[in-house]
Amino acid sequence: MENIVEFSVMGKHALFTDPLTKVGGEKFSYPVPTYQALKGIMESVYWKPTLVWHIDEVRVMNQISTEAKGVRPIRYGEKGGSLSSYTYLRNVEYQVRARFEWNMNRPDLARDRNENKHYFSTLRMIKKGGRRDIFLGTRECQGYVEPCEYGADPGYYDDSKTSQLGLMFHGFDYPDETGKDELIARFWNAEMTDGIITFPRPRECNVRKMLRHMQANPPRLDDIEDETEAMSE
Repeated sequence: MENIVEFSVMGKHALFTDPLTKVGGEKFSYPVPTYQALKGIMESVYWKPTLVWHIDEVRVMNQISTEAKGVRPIRYGEKGGSLSSYTYLRNVEYQVRARFEWNMNRPDLARDRNENKHYFSTLRMIKKGGRRDIFLGTRECQGYVEPCEYGADPGYYDDSKTSQLGLMFHGFDYPDETGKDELIARFWNAEMTDGIITFPRPRECNVRKMLRHMQANPPRLDDIEDETEAMSE
């Protein structure tokens, strides 16, 4: 059985921050969601340390439009605050196709590698709208998840051919998933064809930047509970 899941995610606003614009309190959203943002949404729907989510494709359903807002971000330890300008995406909806693979850097959870268990648990969580709150790039942008048949409904960019989106942030390589004591940012040259963005796998991203050395988090109590649950099945 292929462990592919499909769902739609939508919201009034989204902010998938372009790091190049994150200076001086200003933030400007990419026109489409990043791989890392969609992976975060998937992990809010269902996640266990036994597995790693991979995003195959995202389909942009609505016209890309933006809305600028003046905000006063909280600055801890400072009095007052300056006014910042954030540019959000407005009225967004996406169809997402994702799959999971086992996290081979967690041999202690090998007994929990039950494909049917995690696959059907994910489907149940999609129907319920996720285990945790869904955010579209940032906490102030609430999102909502529901099941869908990928490609079934008409989208605004159907038959729009190929659009070059330029160099975009793809995601992070975390020690928990790579087995290396370093945090790395990945980038790729994105393009959208007929409203669909097909993501490369993390290992296929050639543009990388070493951010800092980082050690993997030690196993947590809920990880141990996952293993105990798997052994009792």
